[in-house]
Amino acid sequence: MTTKTSSAAPICEFLFVIVCAVLVRWFTSLGGYSGAGKSPMFGDFEAQRHWMEITYNLPVKKWYHNSTDNDLMYWGLDYPPLTAYHSWIMGAISHYINPEWVALYSSRGLENPLHKLFMRYSVIFSDLLLYIPAVCLFMYHSYKKDSKKCLMSTACALIYPGLILIDHGHFQYNCVSLGLALWGILALAQDKDVLGAVAFILALCYKQMELYHSWPFFCYLLGKCISSKKENRFLKLVRLTVAVLGTFCLCFLPFFKQKGSIFQVLHRLFPFERGLYEDKVANFWCSISIFVKLKDMFPQKSLIYLCLSVTAVCLLPSGLNLLSRPAMSRFKLTLASSSLIFFLFSYQVHEKSILLVALPFCLLLPNYPFLSFWFLHISTLSMFPLLVKDGLILQYFSCQALFALVVLMLNKVMPDQISKKKSNSLFNWLLRSMMFLSISGGLALSIGSLVVEPPKDKPDLFAVFTAVYCCGHFLMFLICLHYIQFTLDRPRSNPVKSNSSPRKNGPPERKKASDGHKKIKKH
Repeated sequence: MTTKTSSAAPICEFLFVIVCAVLVRWFTSLGGYSGAGKSPMFGDFEAQRHWMEITYNLPVKKWYHNSTDNDLMYWGLDYPPLTAYHSWIMGAISHYINPEWVALYSSRGLENPLHKLFMRYSVIFSDLLLYIPAVCLFMYHSYKKDSKKCLMSTACALIYPGLILIDHGHFQYNCVSLGLALWGILALAQDKDVLGAVAFILALCYKQMELYHSWPFFCYLLGKCISSKKENRFLKLVRLTVAVLGTFCLCFLPFFKQKGSIFQVLHRLFPFERGLYEDKVANFWCSISIFVKLKDMFPQKSLIYLCLSVTAVCLLPSGLNLLSRPAMSRFKLTLASSSLIFFLFSYQVHEKSILLVALPFCLLLPNYPFLSFWFLHISTLSMFPLLVKDGLILQYFSCQALFALVVLMLNKVMPDQISKKKSNSLFNWLLRSMMFLSISGGLALSIGSLVVEPPKDKPDLFAVFTAVYCCGHFLMFLICLHYIQFTLDRPRSNPVKSNSSPRKNGPPERKKASDGHKKIKKH
């Protein structure tokens, strides 16, 4: 009887955490969304609805091509086919409920309360179907021996404000791509490499920004192939190659039938003509543009090569380290550093792409609560100017406060001791003071942007300050991640020194055993 009660208790607690996470998402969805009432383009909400309209009403061969029925200048599809298939399914459901929601031409800019409710619930359902169960299962698999740690880690990952505010506030379906990527990570953690590769390719075929995670997946899987037995290496590599290429071909299959369609899809997925970055994003190139106008100094092709070179060079150290020593702990760290490098140095970065960096940090929360919470807080701050435009100020501050409270509870369950040595207590205090000053500075910056009127000739002053402030933090986090990864397996020196050296001819094992026996007796 006792066994049944104790086993049922964690399940009830998990369900309670999931219900709370869904409620936070639902309350957030009651606020504003991207482009509400802002014609003629409206915003990301209209973009997602428009893709449902296009995919449901037009044949597949016209989805990515400009035509009278599909004006690519009005939110043309620029995500991979899996997003288009998802839009087609949602469009079919929309048409079944109310054909006017996806009517060609006439539904543009639709702002219907019932339709808004349908769109909001579609994101919550996608979250419940893919992302939330993946988080729960990953934490359970990693920390099932410690139920409290497992439960609090799950709560922290599910209450992360950035993803909630963007998907359920601003309005997107990032939970789908991130959920698929997380299913891939979970499969790798269980040594199901082929399933992990397939899940990741599905994530990549949903959003091309999943390239941020591609380098760690490649290095980890190749490293496991190399480190396996000689007779299994080639077979394992062939299986992974077939799984990857087969998944890609299945996702893109309808576009291979029409000549030139596949190139048009790729052209839409990588719009280099948009420029180095969009809006005031907290990456390296945007931050240095205050002092150096790279877009005015170099042609577009040179900037593309510059971004590619810097990104590739920065990716090499952690990737090669993972390749030579594949392990799940090192894989999670490389996921974080690789995605952060892509965000900081790659070409054409959106402010919402920081969510791709946030995913591995959510997985690192149980191991490094201090560093992970600090990053996740700053990552949400980096999107604050966007959230202000969407009218999500109340939701922003509420979610940030709730997240801090949950992480504080996690820290009580497993104190995050940066250094266990008493001599380093001053160092720990300095780090915590730095975090307190950092969060206080971000709070002052966000409140200041709301109450202080910027100069008329510099309307984006606070957005620029926020971008630079967060970029400085991201560079610091990148250094910390590399330091942690490269000192992960550093051998610790034995604090107990032997008073007498072992005899040359005598067996050292017996000597050590006798010494230990004497010490136990004395104690």
